[in-house]
Amino acid sequence: MSIATQEQTVVDNVEKHLYIGGEWIDATEGRTLPVEDPATGEALCEVADATPDDAKRALDAAVEMRDEWRKVTPIDRGEILRKAFEKLTERADELALLMTLEMGKPIAESKAEIAYAAEFFRWFSGEATRIHGQFNMAGNGVGRVLTMKQPVGPCILITPWNFPMAMGTRKIGPAIAAGCTMVMKPASQTPLSMLALAQILEECGLPGGVLNVVTSSSSGKVMEPMIRDPRARKLSFTGSTEVGRKLLEQASEQILKVSMELGGNAPFLIFEDADLDAAVTGALLAKMRNIGEACTSANRFHVAEPVAEEFAKKLADKMGDLKIGRGTEEDVKVGPLINQDAVDKVSELVEDARGKGATVVVGGHEVDGAGYFYEPTVLGDVSPDARVLSEEIFGPVAPVTSFESEEDAIKAANNTEYGLVAYVFTSNLKRAIRVIEGLDTGMVGLNQGMVSNAAAPFGGVKASGVGREGGFEGIEEYLETKYVAVNMD
Repeated sequence: MSIATQEQTVVDNVEKHLYIGGEWIDATEGRTLPVEDPATGEALCEVADATPDDAKRALDAAVEMRDEWRKVTPIDRGEILRKAFEKLTERADELALLMTLEMGKPIAESKAEIAYAAEFFRWFSGEATRIHGQFNMAGNGVGRVLTMKQPVGPCILITPWNFPMAMGTRKIGPAIAAGCTMVMKPASQTPLSMLALAQILEECGLPGGVLNVVTSSSSGKVMEPMIRDPRARKLSFTGSTEVGRKLLEQASEQILKVSMELGGNAPFLIFEDADLDAAVTGALLAKMRNIGEACTSANRFHVAEPVAEEFAKKLADKMGDLKIGRGTEEDVKVGPLINQDAVDKVSELVEDARGKGATVVVGGHEVDGAGYFYEPTVLGDVSPDARVLSEEIFGPVAPVTSFESEEDAIKAANNTEYGLVAYVFTSNLKRAIRVIEGLDTGMVGLNQGMVSNAAAPFGGVKASGVGREGGFEGIEEYLETKYVAVNMD
């Protein structure tokens, strides 16, 4: 089978309809939206383009299935998740190809995301049977205190385009484990991975109506009526802080339980005593994962002044050697950005930094030709007022600036409205603890460039969001606590 035929087969095997109440159906009036390959700018296929009425039907299905699904035993819910984990693992190659075609990341990274996505199903398959309450004597000895955990109810889930499978499983996994029904809205740029995931869950025995998937080109118009619907009880969103603020306003009308994983501006701190080669390796991972299109991406590098120039050169040597191209091609390490707007934003930030005195150590240009490519770029001597230090880049650009003291490093790191993740490289344990305690972030990578782990609570503080996904904490986002006062007289 030729590569082109293989690619087309993978796309053809995915359902292109809405998934509502266990049925694959057309959108109202047969509306569709194109799915583009960002490496070529050409359409891969078209999928259903839902209307607000379609979304209401999806919520209707979730509400109708609510009582039946919450009565399914924890073991049975966990078994479905376990089967789905196994199925994702078995089909990793084809799912990775599908992801690369619609999102652009290199095949190796897509395979890594499939493995990461599957881990959320494996983790929450076990958590389904570990939903605990308590029974104890009241403090005054008169009565008893009984608490229980129950599913929060119908959930609205909204995922972004940059991790189209993993952002879905870390919401769907705990929702299924907790006994919640849901309506999922994937990003319009990358709906195929989510549609494929829905097919897998259907094959693994998930009853119709538990998961409903609506794809749409107009997220705001389609989702807002559902969010304001009194039957919805939970909203989980991963995306920009700007959109998150609007959704929080909408969710306040019905007092929804919310979890928000929003934007980031991750500082990467390198102290003079750090292993510089290890720091460069960690920096490359933290910066270039997903082509820099990640909320956890290292957005700015604060380096101790004595080693700042050496670090920038070493990082530039590594980034300059990365092969750029279509993610399906051999040895490609840097795929396209998601669209032309993303390229324009990166270009604008680089030019702003240049205009304020930054030096381009490597890269610094859009790549000519088809698709949406930008060169891996390292900027040195970046001015404190450069936009690239304060705005989320979402691209393969590493701005380097220096600091003189530990206090200056912490101050620079916290000089942002965001607080998702920070990275710290130092060989001094006492310094590491001091710096970690001083950082206003929900997560820290200490001497490593990746923090994502299904068994750990992922999330941030300040404008980076509320709530946690993954870990023991993840399922709590889909549960409510009920207290019963027991009379013992």
